[in-house]
Amino acid sequence: MRKFIIAIAAVGTLAACASRPEPTPTPSQPSQPSQPSQPAGATPGSAEDFRVSVGDRVFFGYDRFDLSPEARSILERQAAWLRQYPNVRILVAGNCDERGTREYNLALGARRAAAARDYLVSLGVNANRVETVSYGKERPLDPRANEEAWSVNRNGHTQIVSGAVS
Repeated sequence: MRKFIIAIAAVGTLAACASRPEPTPTPSQPSQPSQPSQPAGATPGSAEDFRVSVGDRVFFGYDRFDLSPEARSILERQAAWLRQYPNVRILVAGNCDERGTREYNLALGARRAAAARDYLVSLGVNANRVETVSYGKERPLDPRANEEAWSVNRNGHTQIVSGAVS
């Protein structure tokens, strides 16, 4: 019994000394930098600059189109970037996971795209610069049929269509 207690104590001591890796963000709430920084090699005002330093995708909950605090934060950075580059026009695409009918997901994707567009407009982006489209479940990022894939596929994607620096 005494050897067992010593072994348990040794394992506990070693476990206390072990370092823990940082938790990996889930696809439904990916980590974002708190302050956008200029990525190495990205030209300011380019589509790559937008994607890397601001973020081009927000994520939604199952059967939801309301904006989470994380989504609002990304859209606020997008709006600031778009105000800095007033000639840029964007397309906000609403996407869904594979569950549900095609028609239902097209309607839900449209509501997701509209929610993102409306928030950008409320932050001072001219509505004439923002188009929306719904792809429903037709353009999944992850083709698997599991919760991890579905959470990635429920998104609003902001794509620059014109006016960015090449």
